[in-house]
Amino acid sequence: MVAVRFGCGHGASADGSLAISRECPVCRLIAETQRSRSELLGRVVPAQRARLAVETRVGAEYEWRCVRGHDRYTATVVEVLTGTGCGKCRAAASAPAAVREAGLAFMDHGLRTRTSATEQRLRALLGERLHLPHRVNAVHVRRTFHGRTVVWPDILVPALRIAIEYDDPGRSGRSHRGLREASDLEKDEALREVGWEVIRVRGGGLGPLGRHSVVCRAITNEVADAVVARMRDIRGDEAVASVAREATESRNTPVPEAPLPLG
Repeated sequence: MVAVRFGCGHGASADGSLAISRECPVCRLIAETQRSRSELLGRVVPAQRARLAVETRVGAEYEWRCVRGHDRYTATVVEVLTGTGCGKCRAAASAPAAVREAGLAFMDHGLRTRTSATEQRLRALLGERLHLPHRVNAVHVRRTFHGRTVVWPDILVPALRIAIEYDDPGRSGRSHRGLREASDLEKDEALREVGWEVIRVRGGGLGPLGRHSVVCRAITNEVADAVVARMRDIRGDEAVASVAREATESRNTPVPEAPLPLG
C-alpha cells in the first residue's frame, strides 16, 4: 500500500510517500458539512483525540460523547458528521412527547447563526409580499437531525407550513454540494414527515434540488415572485392569499362611514 500525504498536512510523513494536493477525506467531509476538526475533537473521548487530530479515513470508528449528555457510543467519523446521534437521541425522536410536538414551529433562543446579506435580501423581498413571523426559527421533527429532533430552516411560514431555504456554494465553492447536499435532502424529508414543504432557492450555479426549487443568479423581485408562485402550487391560491400583505392590509383598513343624509 502506498503511503499518502494530503495537501491539508494529514497522512503519511515518511520519505517516499505520495503527495496529493487536495485535502484528506476527513477534512473534505468536515468542510462539506460546515463543521470543524476542533468540533470533532471536542466530541470524541479524550483518549482518542490525538488519533482523531490526524485521521484521514471517514470510515474510521471512534468512541464519542453525546452532545446532549447521553451515554458514550461508537460510530464512524462520517456517521457523527452526517448521522443522527447516539441511541438515546434516536429513541427520543420516537417518544410520545416528540411525536406530539412534531411539526410545531417555535423560537429556539439558543440558535446562533450568521445570516448572509443575500438571505436577508430574500427575506426582505418576501416580507414585502407576505406577513413573515419573526418569532420562529425552528421546527420540531420526528427524526433526529445532527443529534436533535429539531431543524432550523432559513425562513418559515408556519401558517402555510412552508420553509424557504437559500443555498449557494459559498466562498469555498463546496457548500451545499456532495454530502452537504445529502444532508439538505434529509432535512427536507424530515420536514415533509411532519407536514411541511420546502422551497429551495438555489444560487451560485447550483442546480435544482427537490421538487420546488427556484434556480437563480441573484435575488430579485422575479425570484421572490417565483417563490410565492411555488407556495400557491403547494397550498393553493386561497391559503397564500390569507398571508399576503395586500389581502391582510385591505381587511384591516377601516371602511369610512357613509355620511348622514342632510335634513
